[in-house]
Amino acid sequence: MFTKAIVRIPCKNLVNGLTASNLGKPDYESAIIQHQKYVQTLKDCGLDVIILDADEHYPDSTFVEDTALLIPKCAIITNPGAPSRKDEIIKMKKVLIGLFGNLEEIKDPGTLEAGDVMMVGTHYYIGLSERTNSRGANQLIAILNQFGMTGSTVSFKEGLHLKSGVSYLENNNLLVTGKFIDKPEFRKFNLITVDQDESYAANSIWINGNVLVPQGFPKTRKKIESAGYKIIEVDVSEFRKLDGGLSCLSLRF
Repeated sequence: MFTKAIVRIPCKNLVNGLTASNLGKPDYESAIIQHQKYVQTLKDCGLDVIILDADEHYPDSTFVEDTALLIPKCAIITNPGAPSRKDEIIKMKKVLIGLFGNLEEIKDPGTLEAGDVMMVGTHYYIGLSERTNSRGANQLIAILNQFGMTGSTVSFKEGLHLKSGVSYLENNNLLVTGKFIDKPEFRKFNLITVDQDESYAANSIWINGNVLVPQGFPKTRKKIESAGYKIIEVDVSEFRKLDGGLSCLSLRF
């Protein structure tokens, strides 16, 4: 169960954020409204939400998930693979030092963004992507081992992050799309497959018995409901324009 979450208000410079999509620039005012509703949804799921001020220096800074990985016994400061995002960790480090007594860090030449890290109990799957390299993954595994946890890597070429295509919904259920469906690493799970035309919805998140699903993907919603989950739809269309999803917008712990 999660009790807290950290979010950062989108900055006006959001419109200049990194993206590989062709969905146009996000509308700042709409993004603010969507973010406020996202925060309220987290609260409705029972979380105490820590809201950080917007940071105009970093267009992508609302996607706080990539700056840290929060595990039961410590906070791990990442080392983002996107050069424009590397210094986002400086302010996040100041926030987390007040919440966790123990901070670990991923160091150069290792890179790691937590959008590439999926927690399944005490095991962590780490995607090797353009943003996360093997050296960063190996550093993370070494840190996890110190605290009695384990990690393993997953290679892929489609999608920005591992969790762009796969999300763990607890109870051995894995939401998965595209080439991730055939990954041998995931054969032990009950796979809830997401059709290619709704692949964005593979980034859904389990919070305290609820599953937050991006708005506008009815086939995926029906499949998750059929698996016995309570669904909460959340509109994140403006963040999708920057390749961001539901998990990207918060650190949950």
